[in-house]
Amino acid sequence: MTDIPKEMTHIVITEPGGPDVLQAIRTPVPTPESNEILIKVSAAGVNRPDVIQRQGKYPMPDGVTPVPGLEVAGEVVDLGSEVTSFAIGDEVCGLTNGGGYAEYCRLPYTQALPIPDGIGMIEAAAIPETFFTVWANLFDIGCAKTGETVLIHGGTSGIGTTALMLCKAFGIHTIATAGSTEKCEVIEKLGGRAINYRDAEFVDVVLQETNGSGVSVILDIMGASYFEKNMKALARDGRLVIIGFLGGVTAKSFNLQELALKRALVTGSTMRARTTAEKSVIAEELRNKVWPILADGRIRPIIHETFDLQQASQAHASLESGEHIGKLVLVVNH
Repeated sequence: MTDIPKEMTHIVITEPGGPDVLQAIRTPVPTPESNEILIKVSAAGVNRPDVIQRQGKYPMPDGVTPVPGLEVAGEVVDLGSEVTSFAIGDEVCGLTNGGGYAEYCRLPYTQALPIPDGIGMIEAAAIPETFFTVWANLFDIGCAKTGETVLIHGGTSGIGTTALMLCKAFGIHTIATAGSTEKCEVIEKLGGRAINYRDAEFVDVVLQETNGSGVSVILDIMGASYFEKNMKALARDGRLVIIGFLGGVTAKSFNLQELALKRALVTGSTMRARTTAEKSVIAEELRNKVWPILADGRIRPIIHETFDLQQASQAHASLESGEHIGKLVLVVNH
């Protein structure tokens, strides 16, 4: 074990509310459990689930730290007794169960991965949450395959840019929605067909681009407000995978016959509800199938802006503005 201070700074949610409820406090450094590693955090990603948690709408499960932060990158400084695949001093990034907005963070070692060659700490901190989420939902649940066409809503978000890059790497055609000319230009640069939803109806464009057949998979962050339109844009035997609810959680009416006639699959998931064993399977798939693509430079996470750890409230305000393209990252200065 290396020298570890007794106390650290981390960010707490003082009460449900706006970005200003995020405050930095001093607290004891956590000790890893037998199946965990302790990371000296260099950078931590900021994600939409953090915002929803801060608002009081997505609480952590019982027994899990209420400190926000789902992804970190840094150096391993302590190991639980069961850990054999990492050593003190290893540089890793990982999907946390919470606690990432901190100078030190513990997480199950099976949810950590070596930082890919050529990737720095800030970029590495922007990888785990979006790559775990996209891989689990678009490729595992959605079964997106080479040659198919995928519709991605929110194409310039962290999830959206990750999905676009992975689809291009695996030979999957993409169509993606965004709300500005600048964002649509980014989508085109990432290999997708962009739709500015302020200027065009995405269903019409999708059907035109696919000669009326629709897309094989839709990765949706909107939920209820897009449900009926998504079904119209979906191909026969298509898969609608819902991972967000920016447009509400209740679809008030829908003709189920349309679903049956298309033999469509409607599903979705959250990462927080998955077990450690389930997350470890995703981590291994990423290591085998995606890490080589990151290491050879074919894809890299897009960083929109960085903030100091104590500026977590500003980072949340920036995320909620919707102006970002790619990821926001907190940088930890020890």
